[in-house]
Amino acid sequence: MEEAGEADGPAPLPGRFWNWAFGLHGLGGRLGCIVVSSHSDPGEQGYFLLSTLVELTAAAVSLAVRRPARHDPADELSRLRSERDTALQQLDTVRSELHFQTTVHESLAHVAALGGGEDAIAQALYELTGLPSLIEDRFGNLRSWSGPGRPDPYPVRSASDQEEMLRRVAREAGPVKVRDRLIVLAQPRGDLLGVLALEDPEATANEHTMFALDHALRSLAQELLRVRELTAVELRLRRQLMDDLLEGADDTDAYTRAEALGHDLRRPHYVVVVHWPGNAADDSCTRAVERAMATAAIRPLITRRGDRVVVLSEARPNEPAVHAALAQELGTPEGAIGVSTRSVSPSDIHRCYLEALRALEVRQNSRQRSGTTFFDDLGLYRILGPGNDLRELQFFVREWLGRLIDYDAEHNTELVETLSRYFDCGGNYDDAAAALTVHRSTLRYRLQRIREISDHDLADVDTRLNLQVATRVWKIILGGRC
Repeated sequence: MEEAGEADGPAPLPGRFWNWAFGLHGLGGRLGCIVVSSHSDPGEQGYFLLSTLVELTAAAVSLAVRRPARHDPADELSRLRSERDTALQQLDTVRSELHFQTTVHESLAHVAALGGGEDAIAQALYELTGLPSLIEDRFGNLRSWSGPGRPDPYPVRSASDQEEMLRRVAREAGPVKVRDRLIVLAQPRGDLLGVLALEDPEATANEHTMFALDHALRSLAQELLRVRELTAVELRLRRQLMDDLLEGADDTDAYTRAEALGHDLRRPHYVVVVHWPGNAADDSCTRAVERAMATAAIRPLITRRGDRVVVLSEARPNEPAVHAALAQELGTPEGAIGVSTRSVSPSDIHRCYLEALRALEVRQNSRQRSGTTFFDDLGLYRILGPGNDLRELQFFVREWLGRLIDYDAEHNTELVETLSRYFDCGGNYDDAAAALTVHRSTLRYRLQRIREISDHDLADVDTRLNLQVATRVWKIILGGRC
């Protein structure tokens, strides 16, 4: 005792791995000590129990020292038994409390080790407390429910009621009872990310319930923060990939990066450019476009370019449906959408982006400025704008004359030349036949074959115009080659 002094510490006892002297402290100072030895370290839990036992023993010794001697042995024995029973009850309470706390720690640690998300946390809290548990986002939308009594449909509070409830809970240091619910807020780093609650209509919550709720809240806050950070990283990576694709990306690199983000660029895609006046600088426009363009299983790649939102989607947008959905969400139908033709590879997306911009430009300069325009519906307008190069002219010619060009190459015929001379002669059969030095019936036969092979109606005014421009470009600019 002289060597140990007032502090607890190791005791030099041979033959044992662990030896510790616990001091018995009373009102009169140090009364003695209890030396415990063991073949192994008792660990944190064992040390806690030993410390509790020592404190109870010290209290009993201190009381015995101060209590005057009793002359009645029976009374003294009864008193000692009563004090012993009280100490044992206190020890049982401490042991039970420690067991529950250990169970809570192990349950939530198990959830974290298995990578469990919000559903697993809610389920663990329900199993620990016996009360239905739920998780909402900050707007009051249900994210997870575990236990009986889930309402269907789930009631949604008004924005004002939700904000008032959040302010009320935030003012308190711990759980707050709101009607039949015990509510806490998950707000790591001061940012409100979600709400954790227990359904407790009978007001049965006790200290154990509060302990479990507090630890479940810590796990939920970490999970929501992790999800938010991952979402931010994924969003940044998706936008970087989208920007690179629009500028012209290498196929191999694009495939690898897209696969890491869960997107298959080996499928054909469409580029969609959206411009909604009044919402150009508002992220709500980007979110609205993403919701309108998303399918049940595929999330589109999306980015912003100035005052426009650019989307890469596997599905060709439904013309009236997408525009109507955006008009409803953004509060005005005065918006325009340009859609490209289908891309065949990541390196082809840059061309599709220019097509979508061209389609949007034509729509915004037309009489009806709001709506959706598809590049493959532009016809002659595809090559009547600034920035068009030889490649675009080749695409235009291939679209309108490609089948005829391939047929001529394979069968050594002159259907494209026949069509060109026919248009040059203003559609006059006699003049065209003379220019081609063929009989009139031969010209009729060739024109009929042109209709069959190209699947174009030569009687349609717009079709005739596009075909005539295509033959001129093919003959004059491309030199009869494409």
